[in-house]
Amino acid sequence: MVRNPAAAGSDVKNRGIGRGRMFMGGLLLFAAVIAWSTSLWMSPHSESVASGTEHVRSTVVTFVRNSAIGTLLLSALSAWLLFPARRPKWPARDYAIIAVLVVLVGSSLYQLGWLYLSVLR
Repeated sequence: MVRNPAAAGSDVKNRGIGRGRMFMGGLLLFAAVIAWSTSLWMSPHSESVASGTEHVRSTVVTFVRNSAIGTLLLSALSAWLLFPARRPKWPARDYAIIAVLVVLVGSSLYQLGWLYLSVLR
């Protein structure tokens, strides 16, 4: 015997978990963009250094390295949350998210490679 006749035959699905994943993934992707842009602005790519500021370069290099690693971690976590096994049927959003992730990961890997080859060697 069914106790709740309204629920009889209805397939109730928990969409809150999917929405929570999308919200948290979007929030982490936004945090990754902020970390990426901050480290991009602090990037020590120029060779000209004002006199008396040479000691700051190592601190900036450490900051940029840690920000690039943090951006990679945040991007990986947000991609895992934003791309569950069952995808909704809206490929334009997926393509935009993939493009943002490619830019973030590519430039973070470039920064890590550039830091290793030119500054840390």
